[in-house]
Amino acid sequence: MRQLNPTIAEVTQRIIDRSRPLRTDYLRQIREDYSNRPERRKLSCGNLAHGFAACGADDKHSLRLMEAGNIAIVTAYNDMLSAHQPYAVYPDKIKQAMREIGCTAQVAGGVPAMCDGVTQGQDGMELSLLSRDLIAQCTALSLSHQMFDGVLALGICDKIVPGLLMGVLSFGYLPAMFVPAGPMESGLPNKEKVRIRQLFAEGKIGREELLQAESDSYHSAGTCTFYGTANSNQVVVEALGLQLPGSSFVNPDTLLREKLTVEVCHQIGRITALGNDYRPVGEIVDERAMVNATVALLASGGSTNHAIHLVAIARAAGIVMNWTDISDLSAAVPLLAKVYPNGQADVNHFHAAGGTSCLFRQLLEGGLMHADAKTAWGGSFADFTQEPFLVGEGQSSKIQWRQSPNTPLDMTVLTTVEQPFSPEGGLRLLQGNLGRGVIKVSAVAAEHQVVEAPAVVIDGQDQLAALFESGVLNRDCVVVVRYQGPSALGMPELHKLTPMLGILQDKGFKVALVTDGRMSGASGKVPAAIHLVPEAAKGGLLSKVANGDIIRVDAVRGELSFMGDLAQLEAREVAANPNVGQRGCGRELFAVNRNNISNAEQGASFLFGEG
Repeated sequence: MRQLNPTIAEVTQRIIDRSRPLRTDYLRQIREDYSNRPERRKLSCGNLAHGFAACGADDKHSLRLMEAGNIAIVTAYNDMLSAHQPYAVYPDKIKQAMREIGCTAQVAGGVPAMCDGVTQGQDGMELSLLSRDLIAQCTALSLSHQMFDGVLALGICDKIVPGLLMGVLSFGYLPAMFVPAGPMESGLPNKEKVRIRQLFAEGKIGREELLQAESDSYHSAGTCTFYGTANSNQVVVEALGLQLPGSSFVNPDTLLREKLTVEVCHQIGRITALGNDYRPVGEIVDERAMVNATVALLASGGSTNHAIHLVAIARAAGIVMNWTDISDLSAAVPLLAKVYPNGQADVNHFHAAGGTSCLFRQLLEGGLMHADAKTAWGGSFADFTQEPFLVGEGQSSKIQWRQSPNTPLDMTVLTTVEQPFSPEGGLRLLQGNLGRGVIKVSAVAAEHQVVEAPAVVIDGQDQLAALFESGVLNRDCVVVVRYQGPSALGMPELHKLTPMLGILQDKGFKVALVTDGRMSGASGKVPAAIHLVPEAAKGGLLSKVANGDIIRVDAVRGELSFMGDLAQLEAREVAANPNVGQRGCGRELFAVNRNNISNAEQGASFLFGEG
């Protein structure tokens, strides 16, 4: 194993130094919380009786003994989300697995879980990012009964895992682990799905053909198989050491999946404060762990949403990160995975090629991750190069662990540090007179990474379709979509733009997107400068850009600029915000959240505010 890469070491130390006052205060707080927690033996008889009133006789007996661990299950189950539908039966499975080791488990609470795939392009998408902090609050409420010695979190998808983790970190003295359910089996190939979407955008096929293609892609229980935010969450949580190694992408309803669920239950029982291997989550999620998670995301070409989520998760653990940290890490971390939208493979192909364990092995051997980071399983993160397999037959089989392949099994999907797909992770910081933003270039061809063209300014993604259909976009252009930021609109994802901009690029035009909104894991072949701060609704110059202004998006030099007389731009009137006072689909209930939210580089959180 090589010595730690100098950039990884420098960025980690920078984060440690910057975070010292806040991190020190956080650790002091969780140790104080641990000392002051109302242990079950200290609860009044009335408190305790309420806490286990609905339990079976055997569980009541265990809880009365006070010596056995009681584990909180915080679940994001609903059957609107294909990824979360398998969780319906998990509480009973978890309770049985805990009984096998003399412990108990209770469903402490449920958290909301919305599907961005359902709300995409609809009013409900404006609640998506805001739901993350609400999930964190609901997680804290679930744990507030303080009947628990550890936490098992059931969540997979976009804002849900970050929210669960932020909430769990507010009870950082508790050990915590995540329980994945796995991706659906592969459906329609990604290349064909993209082809059909573009044919629909061009009016060459109808809705029936499009719906069939989408149904063939998203066809069963399990996580969607492209490498968007949901699957990026899985890699991040594994890299944080809070999920069993190699467990992220085992399909639902398989024997290995079932055995992994039992194993994580037994592991959380081993690491409570009642035993001699106490591992509080607040101590595991430290600066090294956050750097490991960021490196894993970058090396795998993960979702741009995590440029926001990683900052917010870190802040929940008393750690201060920013986009300069992420961009500097990206410059040092090679791209080792080609999973759609960065390639044609899906996460099942990635898992078959070696998966997370093989990815981590490559990164650790390349000196790009902290091998000594604390974890909830194994001795340290160095052990996360192992993968699970079954020994024996049927239900009597047992999980054992072995080293992942030294070399990936399909080098077109997962490769080595010596032969990367790109020398960098592909998430870059852009800055200039329009502000700061990020761009994902891992799927953007070199010839498309610099665009300087007249602006086409719109205030919502629905406005682009009419321009596209009229033909006025058949030219070089930078599409500016403003008033999409956290405080203006809740920062929805702008996936409706992708097929149209992709068609323009295929016609030979130089096109780019600039927005204070999001694109997430769907950021693909069109250069997209996203998450711009300051956002238009907070005084950003994006609010003054007009049609025809020359905008430069330069992903090579990291520049995002208005190419004109800056004084003239600053002197212009601010364009009206069309999104003031939005109502319907529950949006009016979230005005207080939008009014108190921090900017995207600070995690777009209303829990911590600005600063």
